[in-house]
Amino acid sequence: MEKRYWVYMLASQRNGTLYIGSTSDLVKRVWEHRSKVVEGFTEHYGVDRLVWFEEQPDAYAMVTRERRLKKWNRDWKIRLIEEHNPHWDDLYPGIT
Repeated sequence: MEKRYWVYMLASQRNGTLYIGSTSDLVKRVWEHRSKVVEGFTEHYGVDRLVWFEEQPDAYAMVTRERRLKKWNRDWKIRLIEEHNPHWDDLYPGIT
């Protein structure tokens, strides 16, 4: 099976706290955030709603995109989410 690479954004709620991450197993990683199995930022701030994700061609592109997005200002991140998910729906059910 071919490995896949993802960059994703989670939110606590619409226009709430945002988190950007990357993974090679999107379903598992978002489940970990939602289940609070890993202590840290998302567990502490209740950030568990998948609002945006994008596939990358390889691990290098994944890490590069994640780092770039983390440097973006908040308005740009919100615009990116709303271009693809204007209602800030939780996208997790659609990927499981």
